[in-house]
Formats: sequence, C-alpha cells, structure tokens
Amino acid sequence: METIKFFVDVFLHLDRHLSDIILQYGFWTYVILFFVIFCETGLVITPFLPGDSLIFASGTFAALGSFDLAALFFVLGIAAILGDTVNYWIGNKIGPRIFQQDKIRFLKKEHLERTHQFYERHGGKTIIIARFIPIIRTFAPFVAGIGTMSYGKFISYNFIGGILWVSLFLLAGYFFGNIPFVKNNFSFVIIAIIIISVLPGVIEYFRQKSAKRADV
Repeated sequence: METIKFFVDVFLHLDRHLSDIILQYGFWTYVILFFVIFCETGLVITPFLPGDSLIFASGTFAALGSFDLAALFFVLGIAAILGDTVNYWIGNKIGPRIFQQDKIRFLKKEHLERTHQFYERHGGKTIIIARFIPIIRTFAPFVAGIGTMSYGKFISYNFIGGILWVSLFLLAGYFFGNIPFVKNNFSFVIIAIIIISVLPGVIEYFRQKSAKRADV
C-alpha cells in the first residue's frame, strides 16, 4: 500500500519531486531522466513509470532555465529510441517462450495479448501510435520483436515515434507548463495528460469488446 501511495504521489506531484531532484543532483538529473524514460520504454516489467507526464514536467523546468532544452531533447530522444530498441531485441530473443506460458511472473499476459491485437490491427504504425498510449507503449516493441517485423523497418518507425513523442510533450511543457493556470493546477494537468494518453487504448479495448459481442 505504501508503494502505491508513493507512486501516486510521484505522478501527481512531478513538479515538486523533479524540483527536489534537480536541487540535489544538478547535472546528474539528465542521467536520472534518461534512466527513467529508458526503463519505461525498454523494460516490459516497468510500464508503470511516468513517461508523458515526466517529459512534460521536464519541459516546464527547461523553460525556467533548470535544463538546456536542446540537451534535454537529445537525452530523452536517445533514451526513448534506445529503450524501444532494447525492448525489440528482448522480445525477439525470449518473447516466443513467454507467449507460450499461461502465467508470467512480473507481467500481465493480457497486456501482451492486447498489444498483439493492436499490432495486428495497425501493423508497423503501432510503433509510432503506441508511443502516445501508456502500457501499450512499453509492450509494442516487445511484440514487434516477437513478430515478423525486420529490425530495419522497426528502427525507422522507432526513430519517428520517439522523436514525435519527446518533441510533443517536451515542447508542450516548455511553452505551456509555466502559464499561471497550469502552474497553479499542475496536479490536475498531469491527471489530464494521463487520461488523454490512456483514452485511445480504452476506446480500442471497448471497440474490440463490442466487436466480439457482435460476432457472438
């Protein structure tokens, strides 16, 4: 329960936590941000880490002068692209064995199956679209590695998706994060970002449920 409370507090008060980290670690904050985004995109066991909201908050602090915007874009972009690349190769090497298991320790198989269905529907574009959908974002490159997508094709989608994702949320935070209304209601803005990010996946889930009922 305490762990859940901690992660909820981190999600809702990213501005405060990030401010404390910057004050304590200075330049090394870039390394911490790289590590978080890399793990959120690169390790299938850490889909719960903040992605969209952390990039948005980082952009806000860049506008205040705490980060260099160009350096931040480079660090987060590399983390996003490298994370998906590692995830692809993990899926390529161990994914087939995992899909054959009924229960998977540390993973929810339904997340894998839902991502696989999403991938079957959208094809290679899934790697780009999934960047903007939490949970599916973490599992999409893993599923791509299991499937028939070549690495050459994957890396092009990976690069485009990673750059678009980081650019959108980083610049949104940079230009809008310090508007008085946003600053005074930062927790609500973070909740809105999370809801908007999750919404496409929720819509897709209920669309598939409706389609299954119609088939029956």
